[in-house]
Amino acid sequence: MRGVDDTGVSLVTAVDTPVDVCFDGRRIWTFWTRRDTEAPSAPSWAGDAAKAWPVRVAHWPRPLRQHLHGRSQVTVRDSVTGRVYLDETVSLGTVTSTGTDPAPILVRNKRGVDLGIDKSGRLVPTFAGRSDRDIAALLDATEAVIGALRSAGIDPFIAYGTLLGAVREGKVLGHDSDADLGYVSRFTTPVDVMRESFQVQRHLAAEGWRITRYSGGAFKIYVTEADVTRGLDVFAGFLDEGRLHLMGEVSTPFEPEWIHPLGVAHLDGRPMPVPARPEKLLEATYGPGWRVPDPAYKFTTPRRTVRAFDDWFRGTQPNIRYWDRRSHHGQHRPLPDRPTALARRAHVVAEKLGADVLDVGAGRGSDSLWLARQGHSVTAYDYAPYALEPAKALADAESLDLDVRRLNLAELRAVLGEGTRLAHQPRPRVVLARHVVDATSGVGRDALARLCSMALRDGGQLLAEFYLPGQGGQSWMVGRPDADAFTALLEKAGARRVIVRHRRRSSGREYVRVVGVW
Repeated sequence: MRGVDDTGVSLVTAVDTPVDVCFDGRRIWTFWTRRDTEAPSAPSWAGDAAKAWPVRVAHWPRPLRQHLHGRSQVTVRDSVTGRVYLDETVSLGTVTSTGTDPAPILVRNKRGVDLGIDKSGRLVPTFAGRSDRDIAALLDATEAVIGALRSAGIDPFIAYGTLLGAVREGKVLGHDSDADLGYVSRFTTPVDVMRESFQVQRHLAAEGWRITRYSGGAFKIYVTEADVTRGLDVFAGFLDEGRLHLMGEVSTPFEPEWIHPLGVAHLDGRPMPVPARPEKLLEATYGPGWRVPDPAYKFTTPRRTVRAFDDWFRGTQPNIRYWDRRSHHGQHRPLPDRPTALARRAHVVAEKLGADVLDVGAGRGSDSLWLARQGHSVTAYDYAPYALEPAKALADAESLDLDVRRLNLAELRAVLGEGTRLAHQPRPRVVLARHVVDATSGVGRDALARLCSMALRDGGQLLAEFYLPGQGGQSWMVGRPDADAFTALLEKAGARRVIVRHRRRSSGREYVRVVGVW
């Protein structure tokens, strides 16, 4: 190791191995010395040696950077052997003082809960810093969800990192941040597996569980344990022609007797259901080296498996991992105080029509919150609604009329279900859709028009803005949205008049504003 600075960790290595980065003795982040590093340009004084400059840098993960201000004892150690490569006091970022001493670096959320980087690169409450009481609360929640799933007619078992912790170490993994459950359906075709999964979800929802669906074969159940709300993932699987397909990552040759009858493994002293041959599932998931700890392990799902799961279960979830990760990363930033120009226009139109506001693709909800503060009844929709929770909390504290709902424009059943609910509550509405047309697929653009045809039957307007191809340059842009094609969709959906205006931001990027009048 060469050192630690505001950029990251600098090192010289010829091998690829996982290393932990600890602040004051607590693991914060794990990276692989070659996979997760890059070789920066050699300094000018290196001369001829620049061609073989050996230094590599592991840059600090973006969500971690905001916490790196102060002083800490930084330890870099081998994840497997514990060998210490660096152990020194380091000052990072802007260093302030508490009394006569520099302020320590505290990687915590606003509630004082310790955070760490998980295997997906998110900064989340991990188990390493939790007390026995906290772990017990997690296990209580896991047992409750297992009981609820059994009451819905399926036979769940712990899976992925939760199974790995139970079998390899007898406890939850310190670097893990959630709990995973799986089950193998009695059905053998994807469509029947999906139907069963939705039936299970409806059963759980009727019992009061809060649920977010990932795909046709996976959903998340939210539970609050101690002072942390976590999501327990539930993955459907099925056996067909000698292969196990388990949502998430696994498609492998498998024998039915390796799953059933379920066995038992202990997780921090609690008996948990596991497959009959758990080592078979762990090897299929993590490879033959699953017995060796690797907090930075990354799944490398074969392309064949990804395509199969996309075709069977995930075709209606384009870019969901990107938006889910983005919603988590942006949740702790303060909401903008100023509304967008489109939100101000929606306010004027809604006041004139006496209309409710539907904010489709609301993001973090700053426009939705502002509109609610102006006295409007607002429904904020988003594909990844986790980021809307701070806006919803502020609205509840101020007794504002703001509802938050998940909406996936790429899923026909979701659009028809929400559209039917709105059509049965006739009233004038303003639909706000800022950068939705350019962030969804052609299927999603068609669905947005369909939703407007159902929501605006009693009158109202759609206010939409989107970048044209080649203008936005944003990684989230999908396909090639076209103003004329979108106009045709709105007219087909019943719009009496469509107004299209091409505009340009101060940055020079061209965008389109479309107003559809019903």
